[in-house]
Amino acid sequence: MSDFFQNGVITNFHNLTGRSVDELEKEMVHFSRKRKMGLILPSLFSELEGPALNHIVDELARVPYLEEIVIGLDCADRDQFLLARDFFARLPQRHRILWHDGPRLKSLDAELEKEGLSPNQPGKGRNVWFCTGYTLASDRTVCVALHDCDIVTYERSMLARLLYPLAHPAFQYEFCKGFYARVADNKLNGRVGRLLVGPLLRSLQKVYGHSDYLDYLSSFRYPLSGEFAMRTHVLNDIKIPGDWGLEIGVLSEIYRNYTTRQSCQVEIADNYDHKHQPLSEEDGTGGLRRMSNDIVQSLLRKMATMGVNLTSDSFRVLKATYYRNALDMMEIYSNEATMNRLAFDQHSEEAAVEMFTQSILDAGQAFIERPNEKPFIPSWSRVQSAFPDILQRIYQAVEDDNKGQV
Repeated sequence: MSDFFQNGVITNFHNLTGRSVDELEKEMVHFSRKRKMGLILPSLFSELEGPALNHIVDELARVPYLEEIVIGLDCADRDQFLLARDFFARLPQRHRILWHDGPRLKSLDAELEKEGLSPNQPGKGRNVWFCTGYTLASDRTVCVALHDCDIVTYERSMLARLLYPLAHPAFQYEFCKGFYARVADNKLNGRVGRLLVGPLLRSLQKVYGHSDYLDYLSSFRYPLSGEFAMRTHVLNDIKIPGDWGLEIGVLSEIYRNYTTRQSCQVEIADNYDHKHQPLSEEDGTGGLRRMSNDIVQSLLRKMATMGVNLTSDSFRVLKATYYRNALDMMEIYSNEATMNRLAFDQHSEEAAVEMFTQSILDAGQAFIERPNEKPFIPSWSRVQSAFPDILQRIYQAVEDDNKGQV
């Protein structure tokens, strides 16, 4: 049982009574008569071969209130796409797979690229962007959720709780974010959230002064969670990053377009575990190194658009301030682990802090060197102004892939 404290500028929904999933879903079915609901699943083909997604699909097959499921499939050739069609065929809901590597969507992407309107790199952001385009084109839902496909501890109650604040006809929220604890294998997980984002937000306030935007981000208990939901019309006007800054980028866009009263967060699980990233890949890139760099750059770009003067000197001050804050926070988590009889590896925690510290400097340097970089994928409203029929064409391409010859 969690607390009921409201300690930020957005609404917190807690799991105070442990309502059964059957009871929640009965209400959701009633809500769905007025507010149709959908789900977006960005996936790599490799995730179809793992244990998490198979269980997720089994759980989703029992959800009675979903109008549509949109699956974004990356890194799949023709045979793998056909396998994916069979894999998801057991879903009783209307579902469509976006085969991003297929000739139809690649042809549309090439047209957009000529006008500078296509995502400039592969990845989750690009996957999600095309899925949101199809969701708008399908026009079957009033609110839509998104979650990852590597959740080992998935239960369908997570989805019900995530969509509930948007589906309830008496609530007027536009955006909802999921939060949960990250404990598995007798230790604390979620290093990027615990040791980078939390201390960094405090450090940005100290170095650059008070910011309502930073207060807003600090109100989210897990700003990096991959589980969020929004009213479908919101998808028209948000610009999302194409890199690992997706979650921070979405929060920033919601802050730009809506009031804090229209955002909320909900506790969707007592505990949560998914695929873990290494600190870095063998070549020294990728993993949490790349993720942390993208996240820091996303924050810096947003602050720059708000008129904050970001300089090389200030990045060095930020680095030192962050490092001290992160070490203090690490000590708090060490005490937390001790009280809960969890293992705590001080060496690996400090190694993560040191890597995140370097990421702050690297991200700052990249920001200074490439001030004109276009980090965001264009909004669908802008794309439609250049290609008025683009959504209909995406819709038809997906329909042809899912029902026709490929």
